[in-house]
Amino acid sequence: MTTPVCTGASTAYAAPAGHRRYASFSSYVRARGPVLLRTARSLTANPSDAEDLLQTALTKTYVAWERIEDHRALDGYVRRALVNTRTSQWRKRKVDEYACEEVPEKEAAPAPDPAEQQSLHDAMWRAVLRLPDRQRAMVVLRYYEDLSEAQTAEILGVSVGTVKSAVSRALGKLREDPELSPVR
Repeated sequence: MTTPVCTGASTAYAAPAGHRRYASFSSYVRARGPVLLRTARSLTANPSDAEDLLQTALTKTYVAWERIEDHRALDGYVRRALVNTRTSQWRKRKVDEYACEEVPEKEAAPAPDPAEQQSLHDAMWRAVLRLPDRQRAMVVLRYYEDLSEAQTAEILGVSVGTVKSAVSRALGKLREDPELSPVR
């Protein structure tokens, strides 16, 4: 039971020392709590963790309340308690990742069936052979020989624009080829 502090003309009743400490700490928390909670939230990603962090820091502050000489510097004390507590939590966390000297290789996708690859290659080549001679030459130089548009134009003695348009039309024909339609 708390004894109220009454200052009157005749008598003054004082609360026990622990209750006075609690009252001044409680008024500090009410006044500065929202600001300190923002600081805690900036230290953690989860709002619930921030509230727990602030509660822990305030508990440490309450225990040291009598030892803190300058109560004007309380915010700094609590902020330091927040950072130290968060650092301790971070150090104690479970680590699922470990540093290693070599980067682990990603799981390789299953190797495609060689028979399917050969079948696709053959179907593509048959479709290319069905193109008109000029378009076929440009597709072969561009995609099988891996030449640039300028190099292809120079070899065939045409303009770069002619290579672009002819290759575009040839690719359109290949997309429409019925033998290649199951591939898409």
